[in-house]
Amino acid sequence: MRWSRSLIPTLKEDPADAEAVSHKLMVRGGFVRQLAAGIYVYLPLGQRVLDKVNAIIREEMNRIGGQEMTMPVLLPAELWQQSGRWAAIGDEMFRLKDRNKRDMCLGMTHEEVIAWIAAKEVRSYRDLPQIWYQIQTKERDEARPKSGVLRTREFLMKDSYSLDVDAAALDKAYELHRQAYCRIFDRCGLRYHVVQSDPGMMGGAGSHEFMVPSAAGEDQVALCGACGYAANLELAASRPLRPPTPAWTGPEEVATPGARTIEEVAAFLRVDPRLTLKTLLVVGKEGPVLCCLRGDHALHERKLLRVLGEFRPAHRDEVQEYAGVETGFLGPSGQRLPILADEALREGVYVAGANKPDTHVRGIVPGKHFPARFVDLRAVLPGEGCPQCGTPLGVERVIEVGNIFKLGTKYSVPLKAVYLDEAGQERPIVMGSYGIGPARIAAAAIEQRHDKDGIIWPESIAPFGVHLVVVNVKEAAMAGLGERLHGAAQAAGLEILFDDRDERPGVKFKDADLLGIPYRVTVGTRAVRDGLVEIRRRRDGQEWALREGEVTPRLQALFQGG
Repeated sequence: MRWSRSLIPTLKEDPADAEAVSHKLMVRGGFVRQLAAGIYVYLPLGQRVLDKVNAIIREEMNRIGGQEMTMPVLLPAELWQQSGRWAAIGDEMFRLKDRNKRDMCLGMTHEEVIAWIAAKEVRSYRDLPQIWYQIQTKERDEARPKSGVLRTREFLMKDSYSLDVDAAALDKAYELHRQAYCRIFDRCGLRYHVVQSDPGMMGGAGSHEFMVPSAAGEDQVALCGACGYAANLELAASRPLRPPTPAWTGPEEVATPGARTIEEVAAFLRVDPRLTLKTLLVVGKEGPVLCCLRGDHALHERKLLRVLGEFRPAHRDEVQEYAGVETGFLGPSGQRLPILADEALREGVYVAGANKPDTHVRGIVPGKHFPARFVDLRAVLPGEGCPQCGTPLGVERVIEVGNIFKLGTKYSVPLKAVYLDEAGQERPIVMGSYGIGPARIAAAAIEQRHDKDGIIWPESIAPFGVHLVVVNVKEAAMAGLGERLHGAAQAAGLEILFDDRDERPGVKFKDADLLGIPYRVTVGTRAVRDGLVEIRRRRDGQEWALREGEVTPRLQALFQGG
């Protein structure tokens, strides 16, 4: 491929609105362009990367018996109404009406369609198991698209679905997908964690996520380096650090004029924040609820969502209305509202709001001085003990690149996807759902592999394997040698980008580093003077000086690990 005949619009400066490294470099390198918020055009180089990722995905999905199909993006509402997700999913779903005023939507995922197909095509246990997959465009009306292709409104996804006779068979399909995903991410050159996760809107019995460590990630995971425990923070448990033992003997009111926040109360009373208790008022479907956590802990909203269902923080005037006190001095003692207390409060004696202005009470024992339902509400903190072995946990920011779900019969029952067992009895098909984001893989690879000069692509998903740079295309000897090397590489089956532009050498070298193609072959004055062509490996800067006839064989050997 000749640069002079290609669309590779590189930029010198970072886009003004870009924060993530992958966003900056994908735009600067001419891989993508933004059409609208969360909507991107993949230019030729970007498309080549996606094609490489998709090829790996297809190989590994076919390896476990997957059969590729293509399902529509435009979907009838009836399927989603049957599953219950039409009402359950909020503004993230793109909804529209056709010319006959029938409700339609743009597909975020395709569990309902798979169940519809299975209901029509699967008859007997002899038809199972099945694994069906597609690589298809998805649409989600993301409220805050950001970080380039990491958080978009339109995105490409590989989604696969397993159909089995029972839970034991689902376990086997689930493990097949877990192993396939590990091979996919290994082949794409990613470092990743497999972590327990919350099934969320997908539902089902269990799920795992594949997380790539990156500062650009919006998720966080808790990790144990000793026993291998790994969980998304929305599900992670821990053994909290014990608070110091106070000298308090019982509940005692203390004046705390103007001290409302945990930090202010702890400083005023000269106590460790771990000895304070924060009380939050939220409003759920059934009304107001108090949530109590240790002062050094933060509420994890997804954990509360699993316990309480949909909720919102109470407004300032609602705190006064429901609890009879202004914000900052709210406490659990004496309240008639339902109370949820974090598990960490099962032990200890605390300072809490006294439900009167400028006053707190110390010596409060949860469960003794106020009734509560103890549940896991807090976000795990670094250094807290692993729930399995007690080793201090690490907390890492990550990018989600894949997920796997045990759906069970959540979709097959309402959509009547059933089969006849050996006894002729009708049974619901047991399903699994498995997703991968190809563009997220590409962006995550950039996040993990870059330097100050640009991208450092893994060889497996780089847009080209070789970047041939002719320093001066107007010099006949250089240009002729470049042409011969280009032809030899193509004949050998190497994917090569030939920079044949009439451009300054510095510009060409900067562009080469920016694009991050694994090997740069340079034809410069040394080639004309000494007959030596230079090969430079992008990831570590190692160089080789070779005769013309040695270049292509050496490149072949390098790609084969030699």
